[in-house]
Amino acid sequence: MSLLKNKTFLYLTEFFSGMSVMAVELGASRLLAPYFSSSQIVWTIIIGIIMIAMALGNIFGGKSADKDPNPDKLYTRLLISAVWIAFIPFLGKFVILGVSALLVVTVNTNFLIWASFITCMIVFVFPLFLLGTVTPSLVKYTVGSLDDSGKTVGTLGAFNTIGSIIGTFVPTFISIPAVGTAITFLIFSGILLILAIIYFISVKRGVKKVVVSGLIFVICCVLSPSMSFAFWEKDLSYEGESVYNYLQVKDYGDRVALSTNVLFGVQSVYMKNDQLTGLYYDYAMSAPLMSDAGENSDILILGMGTGTYAKQCDKYFNNISAEGVEIDEKITSLARKYFELPDSVNVTTYDGRAFLNVCDKKYDVIMVDAYQDITIPFQMSSREFFQLVHDHLNENGVMVVNMNMRSKEADGINAWLSDTISSVFGEVYTVDASGSTNRELFASDNPAMLENLSENCEKLSDSELIQLMERVQNNLTEYEHGDRILTDDKAPVELLGMEVIDDLIQEELIYYKKAFKEKGIRGLIE
Repeated sequence: MSLLKNKTFLYLTEFFSGMSVMAVELGASRLLAPYFSSSQIVWTIIIGIIMIAMALGNIFGGKSADKDPNPDKLYTRLLISAVWIAFIPFLGKFVILGVSALLVVTVNTNFLIWASFITCMIVFVFPLFLLGTVTPSLVKYTVGSLDDSGKTVGTLGAFNTIGSIIGTFVPTFISIPAVGTAITFLIFSGILLILAIIYFISVKRGVKKVVVSGLIFVICCVLSPSMSFAFWEKDLSYEGESVYNYLQVKDYGDRVALSTNVLFGVQSVYMKNDQLTGLYYDYAMSAPLMSDAGENSDILILGMGTGTYAKQCDKYFNNISAEGVEIDEKITSLARKYFELPDSVNVTTYDGRAFLNVCDKKYDVIMVDAYQDITIPFQMSSREFFQLVHDHLNENGVMVVNMNMRSKEADGINAWLSDTISSVFGEVYTVDASGSTNRELFASDNPAMLENLSENCEKLSDSELIQLMERVQNNLTEYEHGDRILTDDKAPVELLGMEVIDDLIQEELIYYKKAFKEKGIRGLIE
């Protein structure tokens, strides 16, 4: 017991336990984000459930320490927690898909809320409950008398807090970008395992449990890194993580696609034959033709991605100049490597709104394509943001916004965005991209923007582009605005988006629900 009498080891246990709690919390967000998004709703669920688990652990740990103050039990709990955390990157992905498959045939609303909540309950509550028992147990072992109890408890709290701070920064800025989420879980699992092993070696007990835990950890070290987020996908050109995103590049032969979310589609595409993509980028090419500058437009793209829109405009128009802003430098790197984005196209690594705050230049066209997957950054959805865009347009310039969550029944988020934009711009038109859930919105103060489009289309020579522009003109709808305004102070984009997500999921899963109703699980398998 000399190891515990020293107290240094107890303080280190508190330090690394606090560090591991925060690392697991951040790892939880990265584990869930490729499937359920990284929205504020998902973050709220993660934080709430972890705090509940820790609180219950505190209560249990205190009672257990009073009833039977045996350090063996605490360090056994650390062993179990370490093994569980090591399993998370491997088994957690199966849990996510299993929960999702169950919910799609059983719930009609709040799919993401239920899916992320149940997943967190299954995957993260138990190990964090065990880690929650650490502090009250250590208080029992470190407080020698009431004379120094305040100092001792304060020191434990300081070690826990400092560990938590380091556990916040290390995964975000070092381990996840460098080695990924799976190995990050394994690193902090290994730290807890080492603490427990040192204890049991010092007391010369628990050899069997240490050996078993070590073997399981080694097995997890082999299995977890090999288990990709989209483990059912084969022949990916690239799969990895950045500070901001899960990233996946897949070559389909005729095109290359980038996805930043396993379950919610493609974010960028490169057509190897240089034809139109058939996606919303094609429709958005109407914007330069609506401006007074026409094919000579100077374009800024907020949310550059891999540069699909910039390359499309450069190919089909004569004198277009395009530059982009992309917050994720890794995406830009992938764009150069896999998507043939030329070095001549300038990309600034920055947040789109922050870029506008420091940029003095004005543009003929500004494309807002920063609504990634199902996550809409509130700071780029408010009236204040669209006023910034307006102020960076030349006279009679055009803003085009890609809104990527259009459904038949619930269109709340797009209506709010459109009303907000209409409070800033005098002319607003929309067109739905066929075969997708995308809607393109065009906004300007120029009442002649449609006349510009018609006149500039007559100058086009590419037959495929001419047909597309005719389709756009035939389907453009003037937006009749309401008074639903998003502001920096109030922009409930997550809740509004959730309504649309539920509706989109239900539209996609009608077939599967019918099969489940008729044949049960066998119907889904078949």
